[in-house]
Amino acid sequence: MAKTIYDPREDERFQSPVIDQDEWRERYLPGGEVIPFRFMHGYFEGTGVKFAFCFPPAERYEGRFQQYLSPFPGPDEEVASLGHTGEEDRIGFALKCGAYYVETNMGSKQQFGGGGDATMTWKSSAAAAEYSRVKAMEIYETDRRPYGYVYGGSGGGYKSMACIENTRSWDGAAPFVIGSPVSLPNTITMHVQGQRVLRNAFGKILDALDAGGSGDPYAELNRDEADMLRELTKMGFPPLAWYMEAKGVVDPGSLPVLMPGMKQLDPGYFKDFWTVPGYAGSDPDSSSAKDRIVFTTKVKGVRLAEKAEARNAEDGLNGVDDAYKKQMASGNGAYLELEELPQGENLYQEGLYMTLQDGEARGATLLMGKMMRYPDGKGGVVTIGDCYGMSDLGETLGKVRPGDTILLDNSDYIAIQSYYRYQVPEDLSFHAWDQFRKKDGTPKTPQRAPFPVPFTGVGVKQDGEIQGKVINIQALMDESTCPWCADWWRNKIIEAKGTDQDHRTYFMERCMHGDVAAIGNYMVVNYVGALRQALIDLSAWVEKGVEPLKRTAYTLGEDGQIHPETDIRKRYGIQAIPMLKANGQKRAEVKAGECVKFTVDVEVPQGAGEVTEILFAQREKDLTAAETEVSGAARLMLGKDMWDTSLPFEKGEKDGIHTAHAEIIGGYDKPGTYFATVRVATQRQGDAGDVFTQVLNLDRARIVVS
Repeated sequence: MAKTIYDPREDERFQSPVIDQDEWRERYLPGGEVIPFRFMHGYFEGTGVKFAFCFPPAERYEGRFQQYLSPFPGPDEEVASLGHTGEEDRIGFALKCGAYYVETNMGSKQQFGGGGDATMTWKSSAAAAEYSRVKAMEIYETDRRPYGYVYGGSGGGYKSMACIENTRSWDGAAPFVIGSPVSLPNTITMHVQGQRVLRNAFGKILDALDAGGSGDPYAELNRDEADMLRELTKMGFPPLAWYMEAKGVVDPGSLPVLMPGMKQLDPGYFKDFWTVPGYAGSDPDSSSAKDRIVFTTKVKGVRLAEKAEARNAEDGLNGVDDAYKKQMASGNGAYLELEELPQGENLYQEGLYMTLQDGEARGATLLMGKMMRYPDGKGGVVTIGDCYGMSDLGETLGKVRPGDTILLDNSDYIAIQSYYRYQVPEDLSFHAWDQFRKKDGTPKTPQRAPFPVPFTGVGVKQDGEIQGKVINIQALMDESTCPWCADWWRNKIIEAKGTDQDHRTYFMERCMHGDVAAIGNYMVVNYVGALRQALIDLSAWVEKGVEPLKRTAYTLGEDGQIHPETDIRKRYGIQAIPMLKANGQKRAEVKAGECVKFTVDVEVPQGAGEVTEILFAQREKDLTAAETEVSGAARLMLGKDMWDTSLPFEKGEKDGIHTAHAEIIGGYDKPGTYFATVRVATQRQGDAGDVFTQVLNLDRARIVVS
């Protein structure tokens, strides 16, 4: 039976659009270019759906639009991108491409589409896309239907896939850092479990995997640590991504936002985990049991939170790493003084929920931020962390009084971390779970009932029946969704369509989950330039029949990892491969004061462009100098001042493969272990001035100085 393709023009909910704002504005692009645009805002009467359109002047319009889908819908999401500037400017990029820009709030004030119809997220987006065409044809006085391209990452990737599989409102899609129907909450929970079990091992793992290391991240680990690293690697978590934790960044991501929904869907799990044989928590020798804290104490004093500034709807919190934060309430300096704190060495303090047991605030639950002991070690202070759904945080704290009893408990937070072990998919194509299956495919572990719908926020499963052309950008160091999800979806497309000729996947080395152009340091680059280039290539593919570059050639290993082809001539894709060596090696051993010759060789896949820049740092600057009291990727952004120099380079070309070579002499005055890093940029036309489409990669070398 053929699938019914949704047409929003036939949906009675979207028959009464209203424009409530229409004015000319200006967009300031990097480099000083100014583009005027017509800003149009409106809504569909009788619904919660709001939209915003940004139309370029007629002389710049080329008959297309780009539509971005945020990971999380929200009350004012349609204007969130207005606050983006510079390389982050989605609207400016669309205008520069001859496209108008579309964004909506997806009809909901809640995460995942709220408690009603989750399909509203993509159906309302389709309705806005179709209505934008009506307005575009009026404005530009043409009967030519505009081409449309939808894109989004992470949660927005689910929505983009739903859009291109279930409607014909767009001609192409560019979902990026995508998950599968079984990714959430599993990828987030297993990441946090690794943060707990491996918390004393991150430096050892990083040293083994970094340039010139042993290559064996298990060698220096104890049994619990080695078992956990092996399990999570097979699940698809990229081992090199633990560098974040090795640098002190321990961020639960969206887990605090996901937990309430999981507890509502399966409340019995949080007791069974600690009491029923077969679950990790029931074993007193397990790391889960050893890290559990259940501690009752009394409040000695309260400091109320500082008044939080009202959030600007145009603040830009709509990226893959920050959209969920709209659901959080910050502690803003609030803390509780407690008579006693839990005792012990190496306490696991993450996810420690604090529930008032009596008094006026009885039943209120807060998430602890930090624990600080008094010199006598008995009592101390606990700060209030970011709490999900606590819009009345100040009011709650105002009810807490000295003498109130409070329970500190991380039981639920530890239990949730293992949930992926107890929901083994029946679909055997999800090979990451093979480690929890018997030879006949049945689970080895106790099983929870499957969630009634995929935890994707779109109300439908991915089926691969794409209704247009697709380019998928996937990060190989993604800490929030496993790179193999792109392989899984590609196979679904082949299963549904018989071919992947209308689909491309480009795997990006040294890239993590975040879609912020400022992400970059001595270990990672961002994929934003590649994503922008993919949108340009998608337009040329749909409108002119220009085939995009071949997909990245790769294999999916038994270790759960994506392994790209090493030969650039067979690898294809969109990203250059740099090689940095010190004295001709990845690991050089020299004496203090000796010269070190650094060489850089870059190869660019055929058709992917030319090298535009090579940046070099002989020695890492202190990362903590750029860190602030914020979480996640934002703590690991360093600007161009991190680099010692921009290297001159010689270009070459052979058999369609563009190359670049650079050299520099350096040295180290004091003994120690040092890392040199090189970052390369390429651009399709070799244009170093186009800030939107620089495709990045990096490489490192280790120098041991005696």
